[in-house]
Amino acid sequence: MCLINFNIGTHKKYKMVFAANRDEFYSRPTAPMSYWEDHQNILGGRDLKAKGTWLAVSKSGKIGALTNIRTPKEMTLKAEKSRGELIVNYLLSEESPKEYLTNLSEYSSDYAGFNLLTGTPDELYYMNNYDNKISRVTEGTHGLSNEYLDTPWPKVVIGKEKLDEVLSEDEVDIDALFNLLRIDTEAADDIVQKTGVEFELEKKLSPLFIDIPDFDYGTRCSTVVLVDHQNNITLIERTFKNGALTGEVTETISVNK
Repeated sequence: MCLINFNIGTHKKYKMVFAANRDEFYSRPTAPMSYWEDHQNILGGRDLKAKGTWLAVSKSGKIGALTNIRTPKEMTLKAEKSRGELIVNYLLSEESPKEYLTNLSEYSSDYAGFNLLTGTPDELYYMNNYDNKISRVTEGTHGLSNEYLDTPWPKVVIGKEKLDEVLSEDEVDIDALFNLLRIDTEAADDIVQKTGVEFELEKKLSPLFIDIPDFDYGTRCSTVVLVDHQNNITLIERTFKNGALTGEVTETISVNK
């Protein structure tokens, strides 16, 4: 269960603001955000098992972010290709955000269910491989978890509301963005998302920040991405294990217009 809350075009200082959590099994090997040794153009965290990523940028200013779609059907599927390679392929390509998704739509069924955001400092596009519709993301605040864009799961709704609160100020408080990503209140029983697991587990998966030690699962990292009007892209990543902070990394890429 992952979460990406983001805003496009409404803050006077930033074109885009992302506040994202990556949830994964604690035992799955992962590298914190850095420039990749085999692809020095890419900056992001990395899944060391499948060699992909959930959120990353390129030195040329491309931005990619991904969540899995979680449904009872998806839990029974075994796809040969890793969804994390979708971002890598985009960042390494010469295609525009829309061109990449258009081409991907022709073979997207090779992958298990996914939501994919591809962009630059000036535009952001979205698609999932259930309907393969490609859309330019509109101005405003949006949320994406393990259903479609802006599906009103409790964590998505709360994340969007809190992000709007942070962005109502002229200066963006970075700690406030990370604080919203640390909200660990479970959703009320009658509004818990339904993804095909038993109800008690659904409850534990419903907060923005997750820690389920007996399931060896939780929020592995929180990432804030800021894109300003000078096309500087700043990424701040905080990593966690069993709910405890284990590290923080900050990097900035300056993109020529």
